[in-house]
Amino acid sequence: MNSLQNVPVPATVAREAGAAATLAANKVLRNTYMLLAMTLAFSAATAGLAVAMKLPHPGLIVTLVGYFGLLFLTVKLRNSGWALASVFALTGFMGYTLGPIVSHYLSLPNGGQTVMLAMGGTSAIFLGLSGYALATRKDFSYMGGFLTVGVLVAFLAGLAAIFFEIPALSLTVSAAFVLLASGLILWETSNIIHGGETNYVMATVSLFVSIFNLFTSLLQLLGFTNSSD
Repeated sequence: MNSLQNVPVPATVAREAGAAATLAANKVLRNTYMLLAMTLAFSAATAGLAVAMKLPHPGLIVTLVGYFGLLFLTVKLRNSGWALASVFALTGFMGYTLGPIVSHYLSLPNGGQTVMLAMGGTSAIFLGLSGYALATRKDFSYMGGFLTVGVLVAFLAGLAAIFFEIPALSLTVSAAFVLLASGLILWETSNIIHGGETNYVMATVSLFVSIFNLFTSLLQLLGFTNSSD
């Protein structure tokens, strides 16, 4: 009889499993935000260095090869000790490609204000959406398929806008990426909370890329608005 009293009941097992899952998710979330802060600072430093040295943009081909090559490397190394080095290489490279873009907008009338507004808007959107996902703990996993298709379509449309030099399409793509990046921030944060993403390196990359696309898209939209005044 005493031995039966030591057998855990299903409700107790479920509570213990839930508590363990919550602790694991909180650890991934904490590590993700810590690494995200470091990569954002490192990327900002490389972008600032590119602006100060007036480095030219590497061009579309080099940018795409560098981004997808380093992203593939990070995915391959995500469970090894080299993953952190790969993440900083990726985010540093993205910061370098951002530098000449920021330099371009800084050279325009009210360019400094445009850049600061884009930075402020990016910060407000990220903090607001992340805070909402954390506070409500809603499950946004249903958005995954839609966001994947949306990003692919917007990416191809962006390439078409560049090759065929269609400014209106480029602005439309930027507006679409603001919405898609916002959705990805909600989705990835929810994914971490609910245990769908257990690798903080990949979670960091996902959030970083979303923030990067959000900033560059806002920069283009605000830059167009200022130039048309």
